[in-house]
Amino acid sequence: MSAEATNPATPGPTTAPGPRKRARPRLDLRRLGRAALLGPATRDRIPDAIGHVAEAHRGHHPDADLEPLRRAYVLAESSHRGQMRKSGEPYITHPLAVTLILAQLGAETTTLTASLLHDTVEDTDVTLEQVRTEFGDDVCYLVDGVTKLEKVDYGAAAEPETFRKMLVATGNDVRVMAIKLADRLHNMRTLGVMRPEKQARIAKVTRDVLIPLAERLGVQALKTELEDLVFAILHPQEYAEVKELIATKAKTGSDPLADISEEVRGVLRDAGITAEVLIRPRHFVSVHRAHRKRGELRPADFGRLLVLVHEDADCYGVLGELHTCFTPVVSEFKDFIALPKFNLYQSLHTAVARGDGEVAEVLIRTHQMHQVAEAGVVALRNPYAPPPEEQPADGERADPTRPGWLSRLLDWQQAAPDSDTFWSTLREDLAQDREIAVYRPDGGTLGLPAGASCVDAAYAQYGENAHACIGARVNGRLATLGTVLRDGDTVQLLMAQDPASGPSRDWLDHARTPGARIAIRRWLSTHPAPASGLPAPAAPDPAPVTVPAAAQRPQVSAALRPATADVVADREGATVRLAGCCTPVPPDEITGFTVRGGVVTVHRVGCPAVARMTEVGRPEVGVRWGDTTECRVTLIAESFGRPHLLADLTEAIALEGVAIISATVEPPCQQRVRHTYTLQLPDAGVLPGLMRAMRNVPGVYDVTRPQHRAAAAR
Repeated sequence: MSAEATNPATPGPTTAPGPRKRARPRLDLRRLGRAALLGPATRDRIPDAIGHVAEAHRGHHPDADLEPLRRAYVLAESSHRGQMRKSGEPYITHPLAVTLILAQLGAETTTLTASLLHDTVEDTDVTLEQVRTEFGDDVCYLVDGVTKLEKVDYGAAAEPETFRKMLVATGNDVRVMAIKLADRLHNMRTLGVMRPEKQARIAKVTRDVLIPLAERLGVQALKTELEDLVFAILHPQEYAEVKELIATKAKTGSDPLADISEEVRGVLRDAGITAEVLIRPRHFVSVHRAHRKRGELRPADFGRLLVLVHEDADCYGVLGELHTCFTPVVSEFKDFIALPKFNLYQSLHTAVARGDGEVAEVLIRTHQMHQVAEAGVVALRNPYAPPPEEQPADGERADPTRPGWLSRLLDWQQAAPDSDTFWSTLREDLAQDREIAVYRPDGGTLGLPAGASCVDAAYAQYGENAHACIGARVNGRLATLGTVLRDGDTVQLLMAQDPASGPSRDWLDHARTPGARIAIRRWLSTHPAPASGLPAPAAPDPAPVTVPAAAQRPQVSAALRPATADVVADREGATVRLAGCCTPVPPDEITGFTVRGGVVTVHRVGCPAVARMTEVGRPEVGVRWGDTTECRVTLIAESFGRPHLLADLTEAIALEGVAIISATVEPPCQQRVRHTYTLQLPDAGVLPGLMRAMRNVPGVYDVTRPQHRAAAAR
């Protein structure tokens, strides 16, 4: 696809010569056949103009049927005849160049056929129905996927909406984006004929959208060249400096990588490992990054060694030999074979030093890994043609290569309210260049960008229902929704049952994924704060709750007046008091200590105060529970904030037949609320059931008996 098609003869594209009936808008493709060929040829012969495409294609697919390519070229050349590029070349040179790029990457015949035709529907009289009739549904789908929307219909929104359309099509068939990337690469190669301001605009879109997409689809061969072309346009001074660095290095004539590569070949030969050792020069942007990171570059910094082997096991064999015969730079080792990147990339990365201190970076991979590293999804042949017995029953395309980031993108783009939001959000999404996988308790996985939080996980798993999320457990431990997740974490999301629950504006500070941010903003826009002077508290982050004094200390009936369970001390006449730091109740194991005034304080054996008083030499007093079953206990309920939580907890306590002596609720902190209750139990045996009932209240994640913090700290 290109904006460079011009026709000096007529305002519209020119078709093959010959009269056409006005009642037939379609081209007579059969009649155009032989007249459209460049140079003498028979009907079944591949035209000379696409001979290089056919040769490259056969290099990857020796048994490929080239007839569709021949027919596609006939149609493309006939349709574009008379159109010229801004550079003055016949327009047909553009689809030929795009197709050659894809053929060299190993694309299969359907992709190449669509590539030859990718501008026909946009720039000529050819219709999609014609393409479908002549070449089938797959080719038609690909051509439609890369066809731009008309500015006449969409105005300034034409470019973002074209990308939206293209990405949706890519969701069903990644070959759409492969054609687009090759198309943009050839346009960038020939961008010099454009005005500087147009060059800069196209280069910025390429930098912000196309290069990240090439990275995500693993098409490194296209990505690296696009980076260099964008670098030259947007940063001409830095580009010139890097160009001079490379030229200066070339003039030295010495290449330590060549010497090291010979040593590596000898080491592997002696070890009996069949391998191909190549020198991979760094591209301009890579040299620029290395220069900024390391300062002055050494001769070996201008390239890397690439070792190609046949089997996965040989990769680790090569690694072992290199680390044995050279000095490994441990910090440079990465294993992307055991843990592939999210874009399918697999390789071992290491760096080794010779005795003279010269360091070489080394990439180790199989030939198949190398093909995938260079061509990404293009190298996976046709993922949409499984064996007949594996064909989807519903007739839909099966895409085993569809990555998680693309699924997320397709989800959130539907919710983007307008083109500007989609365009800006797309750039933000693509700027996140690393992906992590987190696990659900049921064993499923969620793919998220690096830096994602529990908020992002909630919306990735539940969509709009994530509005009711009130917290999470990460690796079994309670965590706030703002907790940043790491690769391999297990996340259990806790959902409120109150339909009034919803996100707070603070969630936007933690959301990294566009889907989460768009959903949160939409909810907030439809649930505005009240018009009163005070802002409304968000559902998950309630305002501090002040319990009225009457509610904190309700009147207790005379039957409940014994405030504590009966304790008998081995000291006659001593006053006994239960310690407030651990509030022991039957049948807790207890011990006692004498304090001022001869009072014996009773603690649970595990109370931190016991250890502290034992350390200072205070003698213990034997104590035991008496016959009284009533007792008083303090419980702490930890919860995520939500409306009506205090009322629900109070009701749960009352249903257990327990009286509330006092209750305090601390102000919320990081979406958590802490309730402290002093309760009068009719029988110590009800305590376990009471604590279970309180834990079952939605939003409550733990109920404990207190430990005196000050004592524990001493």
